[in-house]
Amino acid sequence: MRFEPNAINVIPSRAVLTVDLRDPDEQSLQAQEASLAAFLEQLAAEGITVSVERLARFEPVVFDGQVVELIEAAARKRGLASRRMTSGAGHDAQMIARIAPAAMIFVPSAGGISHSPHEHTEDAELLAGANILLDVVAELAELEG
Repeated sequence: MRFEPNAINVIPSRAVLTVDLRDPDEQSLQAQEASLAAFLEQLAAEGITVSVERLARFEPVVFDGQVVELIEAAARKRGLASRRMTSGAGHDAQMIARIAPAAMIFVPSAGGISHSPHEHTEDAELLAGANILLDVVAELAELEG
């Protein structure tokens, strides 16, 4: 959010903000978008000038079940815990999943901090994730072989 003027004791004449809607379910995402649009229309009806610029819009994707199962199996074989997680982030895998089987491997970051300069992942966790990737690629190569 950005306010103009950005002074503690002045009512802003303008606010600029980004709204980032994400949901793994397309219908739910559309409902959220419609709700936001209705709210903005209500503000406009009250005399507030509203302008909207859509920066990006991607339909949610579901990753390949077989690849996800291979990732979980590789983690189990290495004695590592795993859990399925929904990612709302726009990763390359989101685009690849539209044309080829894809999934993602996440490794733990200290304190759960992600996408931040404060993010830190121990070398051992990075190595474990890389080894899971290696195991999955080797298994996929065998299946295709």
